[in-house]
Amino acid sequence: MGKSRARRFRRAPFSPAGPEPRRSGEGGPEEEPAAELLEKLQHPSAEVREYACASISRLLQQKQVIPAFLQRDVVRCLGPLLMDHSLAVRETAAGALRNLSACGGFEVCDDMVTKDIMTPLVALLKECSTGLDANQLSPKKCREVNKNYIEDIANEAINLLWNVCECNNTAVYIFNKEGCLEAVLHYMKKFSTNVDLAISVANCLQAVTEDNPDLLSSFNASAQQVLENVMLCPESTMKHILLRTLIAGTIWNIKDTISPGSLGSMVNAILKIFSESLAIDAGETIIRMNEAEKNRLKLAAEATTEENMSDVIDNCVSSEDDDMEEIPKGKVGIENDISDLLPSDKWELKEVTALLMAQQTALEIIVNMCCSEDPSDDEWEELSSSDESDLFMENSYSEGSGLLMSPLCLSDEVNSAFLNNLIPKKILEKTAFPNSVALDICMHNPSWKPLIKKLNAVQCRALTCLHSLLLVSDVDCLGGASALQSLAQHLSQLVFSKTELPTDTEFLEAITGALRALLQTMASKNISQCITPEQLLALCEAAIHSSNTSVRVNVVSILGISGSVLAKGQDTAETLKMIGKFLLEVAMKESSLVVAGEALDALFDVFADGKEAEKAAVQIKLLPALKEFQPVFKMRMRKEGKGQYSTDQLCVLDNVKMNLRRFIAYQETLGKTPT
Repeated sequence: MGKSRARRFRRAPFSPAGPEPRRSGEGGPEEEPAAELLEKLQHPSAEVREYACASISRLLQQKQVIPAFLQRDVVRCLGPLLMDHSLAVRETAAGALRNLSACGGFEVCDDMVTKDIMTPLVALLKECSTGLDANQLSPKKCREVNKNYIEDIANEAINLLWNVCECNNTAVYIFNKEGCLEAVLHYMKKFSTNVDLAISVANCLQAVTEDNPDLLSSFNASAQQVLENVMLCPESTMKHILLRTLIAGTIWNIKDTISPGSLGSMVNAILKIFSESLAIDAGETIIRMNEAEKNRLKLAAEATTEENMSDVIDNCVSSEDDDMEEIPKGKVGIENDISDLLPSDKWELKEVTALLMAQQTALEIIVNMCCSEDPSDDEWEELSSSDESDLFMENSYSEGSGLLMSPLCLSDEVNSAFLNNLIPKKILEKTAFPNSVALDICMHNPSWKPLIKKLNAVQCRALTCLHSLLLVSDVDCLGGASALQSLAQHLSQLVFSKTELPTDTEFLEAITGALRALLQTMASKNISQCITPEQLLALCEAAIHSSNTSVRVNVVSILGISGSVLAKGQDTAETLKMIGKFLLEVAMKESSLVVAGEALDALFDVFADGKEAEKAAVQIKLLPALKEFQPVFKMRMRKEGKGQYSTDQLCVLDNVKMNLRRFIAYQETLGKTPT
């Protein structure tokens, strides 16, 4: 307890960062019962099978219908169609399975692997890889000009592979065993002509290389060269920035394959890519891209009007019986193309989305770079009382000295690269609230509205990144005492600038985590704090009701840090009384033993020493309250401990219990027991 540790990000396959469901075209076929559609998958006509796959794909975007399809063994019905003789059927079948995996979640992905989806999927991936460079397109099969069925099928298959490998260790084992890396890297070589396929491959690579030591031996010089070629790609579109960012994350995952002599230059190259991504102002990009979209649509509308007027004149001249209903109505083929993820006229929106995903990914990887590699992911999860928790870790501080580790725990050369790329400065910029003009654009444009969530996600990731930097960076690297005080004012403004305190759980966790780490750092270096205790109390009183355990732990720790600093000052007894009462109430009434233990720990810190602390402790009757609570805490640990908390958490709680006994004994030696 006490000092926090930088958290690691695990990739979240079904968050906005993960694969989007494959969207069927507007105005698609009417809904049909699951049984009837699944029966049509066996129809001798390829067009009927394609129709059925497309209909199923659209329906599977609705979570409530997924159980009906699972009951009818949709995986085993669609699986064989991945090797159908019709390329169109293969593509729509892969798209339907992709939607099932993306919208169904972890349990559905596990079920898909259990039902052997990997066998036809691996066969499809290898066959597509073999035929990738061949001209296998038949004009009779291609209803659309310039459509490359092989690459489009590969894109759907790679996204399906990404999903199942994110969720299922067996899928990753099969990926390794079947040598899928070679096929996947072959697709990556198409990055210069098909960036969408390359991005799907990069997402998949980042997933399968995470904590997968068995795959490392497959990354020979040739494989690393493929990744290096992508990193050196000079294209400046947002999609290419996202692609380079994802590849940088993959290279970080396989860093153990890189020689020690090349490690510094490798990290420098990675950070340069992240710096490039974070340097772009997402708000200004939204404004600019939205204006570009308006101009393009305006020009398209004017051109369509002129074309239609010309058609009207021609029709009037040629026949008096023709009417306006016969006028062409645009690109019908594009509207009915069931393989499109987004309409083809949304390139500006796609570019902004790619930028935000690149920035979020870069920030998450930087967080992971700041973390020690010692604990396994399972251990991280066990140390969490929620998916986002980062409790009870004290290893970020050197034993006994209180000194912080240097950035990335690597060489001075790498640390210099970290600072030379202005990473801390750019992270700080991303912690600000999103541009209000950009938010207004998104709010009033339905297709752009999902960007608001992505903008907020970038801000929260930046705050978490800041949290990690504060824990692992030397104060001088962060700009010294004055820079930390300015940072405290900035974070204070994020919390208190609005009329009401923030309530969004993700933001609260990120901002309280950053505040906790900042106050911790400032206290350890005796840097004066510029956030008033009254402000911190107001934040804590609001946030303590959060449903997120990490938020509650953070605010309790914040009060403990602030109180321990106040205890060294003069005329602070009244404020210490307020802090003490708050922490006592949390310890006694909190439903989570984890938070209750943190509150006790905070009390020990606040009232450990100092005349003002002794005076306040007497006035709030701290000693009798703790003596009365001690057996209650022991009983709760016996009753609630087993089964509800991890072994590590129980060890920490045992330490709290022991410290409680010692603290009571210490208070008694001060002669503060009421007579």
